Amino acid sequence: MITSARGPRPADFTDVRVTNLSVVLRFVREHAPCSRADIAAMTGLNKATVSSLVADLMDRGMLREIGLTENRVGRPATMIVLDGAPFSAVGIEINVDYLTAVVIDLAGERLLSWRRFFPGTDAVADEAVSEVAGLARRVVNRMSREGRQVLGLAVAVPGLVDMRGAVRLAPNLGWTDVDLYGDLRRALREPEFPVEVENDANFAAMAEQRFGAFNGAQNLVYLTGEIGVGAGVVLDGRLRRGGRGYGGELGHVQIDPEGHSCRCGRVGCLEAVAGIGAVLDRAVASPTEIEPEIAQIVRLAHAGDRATLARLHRVARDLGRGVAILSNLLNPEVVILGGYYVPLAPFMLATVEEEVRLRTIAPDTGGLRIAASTLGHDAAALGAAGRVLDGVDSGRLPPSRVVPEPLPERA
Repeated sequence: MITSARGPRPADFTDVRVTNLSVVLRFVREHAPCSRADIAAMTGLNKATVSSLVADLMDRGMLREIGLTENRVGRPATMIVLDGAPFSAVGIEINVDYLTAVVIDLAGERLLSWRRFFPGTDAVADEAVSEVAGLARRVVNRMSREGRQVLGLAVAVPGLVDMRGAVRLAPNLGWTDVDLYGDLRRALREPEFPVEVENDANFAAMAEQRFGAFNGAQNLVYLTGEIGVGAGVVLDGRLRRGGRGYGGELGHVQIDPEGHSCRCGRVGCLEAVAGIGAVLDRAVASPTEIEPEIAQIVRLAHAGDRATLARLHRVARDLGRGVAILSNLLNPEVVILGGYYVPLAPFMLATVEEEVRLRTIAPDTGGLRIAASTLGHDAAALGAAGRVLDGVDSGRLPPSRVVPEPLPERA
């Protein structure tokens, strides 16, 4: 059965075929190189159906043959792999101090990575949408010139994003009730490819599960380490967003009732006592100052500066309290620290782990690991691009080969 706005309806031949195409595509993604016989044996589809589905996906430019293999029992088989060349998936992250664009092909190989300054705290929402749309147009047109069809655009935002892609609250950007999904589609003149908007920590968690050092982990949490602190939560292999999409706001859990004021208007939030403002020991006045100041803190810590090490110890202790809450509530396999926490991890991880051990009810049996991300500042944008591929794997397939057209340079 297929669910629609009018309720369940019987699945027709087209629905079944799209589902089966997705099954084959996912199998090849996970097991390539493989043969048609491999696909039939592992998916339960008959050989004639598999041959038809493979031919369809090859016609769309999504699969290709790489020749025969003789390293198997029986007759040599023609092996199949993903063909990423004709396609691209675009992910963009909006942060307080920068915009990042990452493009990957159908096989997940990175094609492009751009990062540019963005005055997020000084730009009103309309200006920000124009900046993001301008970056998206440049990326899409670059792909068009290379002959690649854009499968979709996904945008990561540090804030509460509802199920319709509206940003209900982004304190660090100063946004309230911004219809980012609708505004972007209008700015891009209703592009043919799908557009999606999601919380940055959620996309970063998806990137870690797909591309990171703990890829394949079924239960993980990603903590952003930017000006804000958010949590992306993957449980039982699935991203968990909450009832309205607002889950994971660990940065606004109160850790210290006597602590610093937070941008959200409350006192002692994790973001205020263990975020980058706490590392810098002051409010962040200008985002452009963050990277050089973090680099200076790392240099001082390497040199053994006592005041710097004491500050990092204090921040790590409060961060550990937040991680302990996650551990007790969710029992993840791993908590991954991202963003600016990555260069600071050598000086903070031991304290975070010690605090978690003190505050976790089952420290010896929970199996929690705490690690720094290996994906850098691109994690959310990379996860956004990966989300586009998830849509393709779920049945949002491109038509047979088409010639990509560029977007208008101006909205």
